[in-house]
Amino acid sequence: MSDPDISVVICVYTEDRWEDILAAVASVRAQSRPARETLLVVDHNETLLERLTGEYKEAREDGSVRVLANAGPRGLSAGRNTGIAASHGEVIAFLDDDAVAERDWLKHFAEGYEDPRVMAVGGRTMPIWASGRRPAWFPEEFDWVVGCTYRGLPPGRVRVRNVLGGNASFRRSAFHAAGGFAAGIGRDGDKRPLGCEETELCIRLTRARPDAILLIDDRAVIHHRVPEPREHFAYFRTRTYAEGLSKALVARSVGADKGLESERRYTIRVLPAGVGRGLRDALLARPGGAGRAGAIVAGVLTAAGGYLVGSVRARRGDATFAVAGIPDGEGAAA
Repeated sequence: MSDPDISVVICVYTEDRWEDILAAVASVRAQSRPARETLLVVDHNETLLERLTGEYKEAREDGSVRVLANAGPRGLSAGRNTGIAASHGEVIAFLDDDAVAERDWLKHFAEGYEDPRVMAVGGRTMPIWASGRRPAWFPEEFDWVVGCTYRGLPPGRVRVRNVLGGNASFRRSAFHAAGGFAAGIGRDGDKRPLGCEETELCIRLTRARPDAILLIDDRAVIHHRVPEPREHFAYFRTRTYAEGLSKALVARSVGADKGLESERRYTIRVLPAGVGRGLRDALLARPGGAGRAGAIVAGVLTAAGGYLVGSVRARRGDATFAVAGIPDGEGAAA
């Protein structure tokens, strides 16, 4: 597959992001390598569904933009599964509803699939801070907290354990081999846990297809909006705790060795270096140095606390998730 058809799925849930949604769709329609279609999957919001249907009436008629309701339970995982089942492309790409893709985003994704063993290609996600610049205390090592590429990932096009879902693509055959995104582990509005559905899927995929290659290509760039409330430490603390809860579910499902493989390297190598840089900047009287060092330590401790709580819940059976199957064939739910 040297030049695959690519469907783009954008999951949406609130009218508060109306302008962001329009910008996300516009960035897909402006790609240098056109998408086969863009699917807007609305998560149990009839008002937003009707408004978007009206907005893209002409685009729906020519098939370039399709608006549909989440056919599963509320939440991002079921919305993505709805989009996968309804899509027609050989590759399905995912874009967050509050992000815009650079013009060559899909071009770089497509290039990754020249190797038939490649089952997924992700990209680089850059933050757009509501305040106009990164908070001085916010460490780049924790940019995953706001859904962005974090310091510590290797540059270029590299093999990885998992891609990050807001800027990712998968072969359709990957979902036939491993199933869809797991419900009960990913995001559902502001509920916890708030992530790791991509990690769980990718580990499940490589178990089903041991020969599978998963890549990140940092030339496939999107820009992700970070709202003002997420620039504060309260959100940082909540999100890192939630990540610990989610990681416990993943580890319970796939085993701690695989589920925490990348996290161990990150904690042992990347984070101590970040603390060192922060302390050095503090000694040199550079703004935010002590805050960044302290935030890294706090983030580790909070995530560890979430992981412990999540592990207890998983052992008791209080926290579970289910993997959805994806129908064979293209556009099964169209």
